[in-house]
Amino acid sequence: MPESNLKNYIPRLLQVYREQVMPALKKKRNYTNILAVPRLVKIVVNMGVGEATSDSKLIESVSEQLGTITGQRPKICRARKAISNFKLRQGVAVGCCVTLRKAMMYDFFDRLISAAIPRIRDFRGFSPNSFDRSGNYNFGLVEQGIFPEINLDKITRTQGMNISIHTTADSDQEARELLDAFGFPFRRR
Repeated sequence: MPESNLKNYIPRLLQVYREQVMPALKKKRNYTNILAVPRLVKIVVNMGVGEATSDSKLIESVSEQLGTITGQRPKICRARKAISNFKLRQGVAVGCCVTLRKAMMYDFFDRLISAAIPRIRDFRGFSPNSFDRSGNYNFGLVEQGIFPEINLDKITRTQGMNISIHTTADSDQEARELLDAFGFPFRRR
């Protein structure tokens, strides 16, 4: 893609937010200012790898897979202190994480909703009770194979991940309305 096109690139979900979601939420909640309308701030994707204490090559493959899924190089998280019961030493790699913002965040969220989540077997929706009272939503995925970017032949072991969606919403109800407007699949009661 030429550099001039990259400057003008607007992710599909960001365009949907500006044209459909923001006006609908503004009208529904009677916001007087468009800056009061809730929006996505960041998405954090974590992969904890407890077995990496015994196999150092495992963290490299997991980090590579997380980078492929998110499109951004992950940060390796290391143990802060030694815990003998878990055979854990200080400074040993125990996981990796990625913080996505702006265009990369909207691209990942779009791929998550439209491509990855529909590939989950026997999926009935995510729990609507996983909000943290501050307008942020957390959920976990059991395996990384649901993402179309991952080559299933190269996976040596299945690895779960935790995804945290941070919003500017003041309450959980506002955040749920925002995610519902994007088409996030919540479990119906």
